[in-house]
Amino acid sequence: MAGVPTPKKRYTYEPDYAVPPGRTLSEVIADQNISQKELATRTGLTEQTIIRILKGEQPITFQTANKLELVTGVPARMWNNLEMQYREQLSKLEEKRELEGQIEWVKTIPTRDLIARGVIPECDDKGQLVRETLEFYGVSSATAWSNIWENPKVAARRSDCFETRPGAASAWIRLGELQAREITCKTYSKERFFGVLKQIRDLTTEAPEAFISRMRMLCAEAGVAVAIIKRFDKVPWNGATKWISPNKALILLSARGKAEDLFWFSFFHEAYHVLYGKKSQLYIAEENSTDPEEQRADAFAADFLIPKRYDRQIRNLTSDSEVIELANILGVSPGIVAGRYRHLTRKWHRIKELTRMFDWEEAE
Repeated sequence: MAGVPTPKKRYTYEPDYAVPPGRTLSEVIADQNISQKELATRTGLTEQTIIRILKGEQPITFQTANKLELVTGVPARMWNNLEMQYREQLSKLEEKRELEGQIEWVKTIPTRDLIARGVIPECDDKGQLVRETLEFYGVSSATAWSNIWENPKVAARRSDCFETRPGAASAWIRLGELQAREITCKTYSKERFFGVLKQIRDLTTEAPEAFISRMRMLCAEAGVAVAIIKRFDKVPWNGATKWISPNKALILLSARGKAEDLFWFSFFHEAYHVLYGKKSQLYIAEENSTDPEEQRADAFAADFLIPKRYDRQIRNLTSDSEVIELANILGVSPGIVAGRYRHLTRKWHRIKELTRMFDWEEAE
């Protein structure tokens, strides 16, 4: 429901200590007037073993629990449960120490933005914030995060933005991955996807509320999930492509305050990487890239939207009506023709009113 805030997670109180089952055992034998030495004799364990159990230094095994039941009358399952709870609490305390040691890492992640988007809950405890952030990324530690997102083999390493702001950059891509997981796709087919692109080109004349669901459905039928995620500050990417399984590709786009010609150019740019790129690579679209592969993707997108043979005619356009007439002939939005005109002539303020601005947040 619009205007209703996302409910925050509620956390139960977690003590910062662990009580060994030996403390309960000590109380039981004291109540029954059994000494440590006598308990050792009755259970057949050494006195040193009994001492270590009482201190929590040695676990109560299933066999020991059975012996304690015979001696004390306390059921074995209670000793087993106490031991399990003790070891679980020790593990939580150890995890808490490890999480607190990763606080510097989490400062590089845009957690305030993720909280505002309802992706992770607000946390007063810094260790819990680290845990929530790790869970968001699907990793167990900052080291594991670094091995994935700072891997020099990833194509994104060519991006200065990724080098300087890996936290924000990785968060944007991760949100795209999570959105794509919710999109059911058929097995990827290169032939089917290429055919789908022709149908999607026809959608450029529609408004976002009309074309988004249709575009997503067509791509999903070909094995491609389209995710639209609002960009983070200072992460000026228009799109990205990543294979999230051998048979499912992700096209990630940003549309907040974006002109329609740039949006569609970005989509077809990423479509090139799906069709012809390496499945092991993460491709990120940056303006004016000198990378040959990115330039080939640019050329593919430009020619798919408007074949190059129309460039001379577009340069000579003089009025809105001529732009609209040519757009009708080409079967694309007038805003795309107007965008090509501005790109070719460098007259950036001409015919701007024909180009619509897409202004939505994440597309559901």
